[in-house]
Amino acid sequence: MKGVFLYLMIYAGSVLMAYNIYGYMCFSRDVRKHGNWDRERRLFYLPIWLLIMFFIGYLVVGFFGKPDLVMAGILFGGSIFVFFMLLLIRRTFARIQENEQLAVRLSAAEEASKAKTFFLSNMSHDIRTPLNAIIGYTSLANREGVTYEEKSGYIDKIDMAGRQLLEIVNDVLDMSRIESGKFTLEPACVNLKGCVQEVSDLVRIQLEAKNIELSVSCDVAHQWVLCDKAMLDRVLMNLLCNAGKFTEENGRVSLQLKELTADEKTGHYEIRVRDTGIGMSQEFAERLFVPFERERTSTVSRIQGTGLGLAITKSIVDMMGGNITVRTEKGKGTEFIISVGFPLAEPEAEICSAGKNEISFEGMRALLVEDNMINMEIAQMLLAQEGFLIETAENGQMALEMTAASRPGYYDVILMDIQMPVMDGYTAAQAIRGLPDPGLAAIPIIAMTANAFQEDIRKAEEAGMNGHIAKPLDIPDMRATLQRVLKNAQG
Repeated sequence: MKGVFLYLMIYAGSVLMAYNIYGYMCFSRDVRKHGNWDRERRLFYLPIWLLIMFFIGYLVVGFFGKPDLVMAGILFGGSIFVFFMLLLIRRTFARIQENEQLAVRLSAAEEASKAKTFFLSNMSHDIRTPLNAIIGYTSLANREGVTYEEKSGYIDKIDMAGRQLLEIVNDVLDMSRIESGKFTLEPACVNLKGCVQEVSDLVRIQLEAKNIELSVSCDVAHQWVLCDKAMLDRVLMNLLCNAGKFTEENGRVSLQLKELTADEKTGHYEIRVRDTGIGMSQEFAERLFVPFERERTSTVSRIQGTGLGLAITKSIVDMMGGNITVRTEKGKGTEFIISVGFPLAEPEAEICSAGKNEISFEGMRALLVEDNMINMEIAQMLLAQEGFLIETAENGQMALEMTAASRPGYYDVILMDIQMPVMDGYTAAQAIRGLPDPGLAAIPIIAMTANAFQEDIRKAEEAGMNGHIAKPLDIPDMRATLQRVLKNAQG
């Protein structure tokens, strides 16, 4: 009986030692994956051979020897010892990995905290600058004894600061949408040559104010392509405005569009924007497209901006499948080069120039739905200047009730805010479209809202609205949208 017990101890130890060999081989493989252990490769293999030798010794004793209690105890105890040592080593290694992961997370959290602090610091500076101008010039305009000419000058500067503030807010929101993956392109048929001309005409006025010469050239055989015109405009506007910012008086800025190659489906184009401005260091040029980065020089520090424009530009170019590079030399200027391919499109019929066949808003009745009294007052005055008769509602439920109680043709258009108490604008528009009277259900509805993203425009269309006007209100855009919607309504 005693002999059977001894052999059982040896065989159990042999099985445990075989498991130890397998466990060590797995552990050794995991460790080698965790880092570069080329120099220690032999050290990893040595324990395997030692364990195998122990295992063979166990088998020899178990099959050919006559073990006593001491030998059986040593063999069995040795297997248990090796097992627990391997278990301890694996646990230690796992704890080291956990600590490394915690260190990585801590580092990431610290970087995120620094980025947040840096972001808030930049935004505090860039938002307060135009706010200071708005508040300061408003106080000056409200003083007693201010002449009409002085007040008019203050208002012009308030308008300029307000637009600068809006540009900052738009940049921050666009960058947030890009980083969250919610920024998408809306391709449409676009005349590249016309697009370049439109943008250059807009920027030319700003550049001429600084006596900066702007030259534009277009060498394209295929003008019509499929692309997102608004985003292409944004890219060109960012690059041209940047060139104007960093170019001193009497400098030069050039915009060149060139078709490189084209096949049956795709045209490959190159856009170059060059200036004779202050240029930048090569060290900063490598970080040029990083959000909020701005070179710290006495000249640059005097120029306002969030440091987001070029990051947004690169993101848009990347989404278009293109590439943007920069050539620059301090004191000699900068050149941005965009290479991008667009699907070719058939030419569209020429659109009638603005101003022809415009309808008159005089005497038309508009229902203005707005819960904010200041916004309502501003919209009322702007619409009244266009000739509209205005009635107001403070929420979507009131607008629905007023529309249902009216007769067909009484309201020519409904201007609907989106975020309102009681009933929001989307729900109100859907309810109006569901009215039993076809004349009331077909009243043109235009969203007039601060929800200004592409997805918001799509939601307005899905709710049955005919157009979208973004806040802050841009008078030419508002007038153009009203013209388009009311023309369509008149057939």
